[in-house]
Amino acid sequence: MGLGKWLGGQFIDIIEWTDSNQNEVLAHRFTRQGNEIKNGAKLIVREGQSAGFVKEGQLADVKMPGMYTLDTNNFPLLSTILGWKYGFESPFKCEVYFISTRQWTDQKWGTQNPIMYRDPEFGPVRLRGFGNYAFKVTDPGTFLKELVATDPSFELYEISHQFRNVIVSRFVDALGSARIPMLDLAGNYDKVSKIALEKISPELAKMGVSLTQFFVENISLPPEVEAALDKRSQMSVLGNLDQYAKMQSADAIRDAAQNPGGLAGMGASLGAGLAVGQQMGGALAGAATTSGVVVPGHTAPPGGATAGAAPPPLPSTVAFHAAIDGAATGPFDMTTLAAHAKSGKLTRKTLVWKAGMTSWASADTIPELLPMFADVPPPLPT
Repeated sequence: MGLGKWLGGQFIDIIEWTDSNQNEVLAHRFTRQGNEIKNGAKLIVREGQSAGFVKEGQLADVKMPGMYTLDTNNFPLLSTILGWKYGFESPFKCEVYFISTRQWTDQKWGTQNPIMYRDPEFGPVRLRGFGNYAFKVTDPGTFLKELVATDPSFELYEISHQFRNVIVSRFVDALGSARIPMLDLAGNYDKVSKIALEKISPELAKMGVSLTQFFVENISLPPEVEAALDKRSQMSVLGNLDQYAKMQSADAIRDAAQNPGGLAGMGASLGAGLAVGQQMGGALAGAATTSGVVVPGHTAPPGGATAGAAPPPLPSTVAFHAAIDGAATGPFDMTTLAAHAKSGKLTRKTLVWKAGMTSWASADTIPELLPMFADVPPPLPT
């Protein structure tokens, strides 16, 4: 081998991209002094890459993975732009861009603001959704023209926000066209994902990018709507409210039997509890009929909320004796006692007694009388 040939071989360029920061860079411009490339230079394009040649602002050629020698046989379009009829006889200037064509996975998307959704059962509701997607550059030439342009290092963050905006916008369209009831969305994430993928792909294809995967991880409701659904589920679990009230009464009798005071002291509370339970059951049944929702265990009357509705039973009368002005007075019903409490005759420390109590006790120790003193201030401290 002659010395001239040996020296010429040492100056052959090797054009490649092996930067360790490829996890964040989508496109990288190969840098040389004056962008000058020698005749016979070697181009190495690895798997997951492509190389685009730009001459005088025009995309001349795109090469896929492989090793190439820069000559007129491998780069006919570049040779035409250079205008060299007999090939590369001297160094030439050209910009080389390496473009990452690997798959970019685990990219996040999510709705910044709630989506208005018309549900066939609940009417207008607000939904939020989030998930992940994967993409890859499938048309390096279009990607270079539309996004990279003259950027020497085009990174992922420069396009991720635009991708999310496109994805969220088309996801809303997909959700509306799917027409899936809100309570059934959890079992149809795959269907919604496929519809969204079909709507998003054409938008990204305009930029030379293909959406390879799209997943919906969760679609959620605002907290207040979730709380309302929890209440509705709780009512469904309770079932027949009359049976529930009877069960509560049986539990109260059992607890009273274990109380040293016996059943006598719990009689009035038990009666009041039954009355409240029956009134609550009737009120819930009426409200459910008015709103068109049938509460489990109740049948909606044909004439509306008031048709055929029976009045609740009269509450049992509880009478108390009170030590007023140093003498035992009464018995008084609850209305009269409330009037005495308001006038000051009945105070928190007034001794009272009713049937079933073993001895006199101050009014503030009787749970039934405590509401009467809610608006009455306690005595000033000494």
